Amino acid sequence: MSRAEAQPAQHAETPVKSRWSRWKRPLTMLFFLALIVLFTMLARRIEWNEVFETLADFKVSTLIIASGLTLLSFLVYACFDLIGRTYIRQDLTWKQILPVGIISYAFNLNLSAWVGGIAMRYRLYSRLGVSKSNIAKILGLSLATNWFGYMLIAGVVFSSGLVRMPPGWKLSSDALQWVGVLLLLVSAGYLAACRFSKRREWAIRGVEINLPSLRMAILQLALGALNWSLMAAVIFTLLPSKLDYPLVLGVLLISAIAGVITHIPAGLGVLEAVFVALLQHEASRGSLVAGLLAYRAIYFILPLLITLVMYLVVEAKAKSLRISKKPRD
Repeated sequence: MSRAEAQPAQHAETPVKSRWSRWKRPLTMLFFLALIVLFTMLARRIEWNEVFETLADFKVSTLIIASGLTLLSFLVYACFDLIGRTYIRQDLTWKQILPVGIISYAFNLNLSAWVGGIAMRYRLYSRLGVSKSNIAKILGLSLATNWFGYMLIAGVVFSSGLVRMPPGWKLSSDALQWVGVLLLLVSAGYLAACRFSKRREWAIRGVEINLPSLRMAILQLALGALNWSLMAAVIFTLLPSKLDYPLVLGVLLISAIAGVITHIPAGLGVLEAVFVALLQHEASRGSLVAGLLAYRAIYFILPLLITLVMYLVVEAKAKSLRISKKPRD
């Protein structure tokens, strides 16, 4: 193509870039304004005095163990994005990826998936120079890792009959076991597709989706299941000692589905309602609520405060962390 032929294409791109330049600053301001509004809404829903009073009744050793498990869980979740780096085959270091994964997870837990899982990832990865198509791939792989890991661990727990539903519930214990079997079949189907499917690529709304290798899929399920197990371990540490871990894990998995259905940020009230309904015959309501309040403080609120500082640091250092090479779609 001659130089004269290339000039019209360059002129065609200029209006698009200029429009983006005009809208970039107000959109960024709206993004930060939305964060402030969401933080305010979240703060009003939390009984702060009750949270701190409950925490004061716990042993220091218990809180340290729960905090350590929380840190481990956040690191495991951040590794979802490390898989994404391999998936998109882009030059990103773990120092660039782990903060994005940790920050996104904290915001996701407290302010919904749209803010944490999607908006925050797009914001931080775009600041690092990752293309929109690759950000979408990382996001999709992270969602798949989380929920296929959920299906695996939930399938094992539900099908084993470790969780018994209270009498009068619409979903009986036998039905829950069949749900577990179905989840295991879906997990096995995903692994089979990754191993045997001849078609490896799909395009959904302009985003190319590649089926991962069997090895990557197994790693996805393992990390996803591990993260759910660690979440349950945090709750188990803070609830009365007479409760069994498999039971706590099963109730957490049931509450997760209830939280998704209700679309309430952080599942406020949903988690507590499910735990009290399913475990009130095993422990007192007061001890259950106290443990869950401590869980919210340690697993939700404390990480959110820490990652807010991390987010400001990452924003300030975005240019120095930006990848030097041109991103590949």
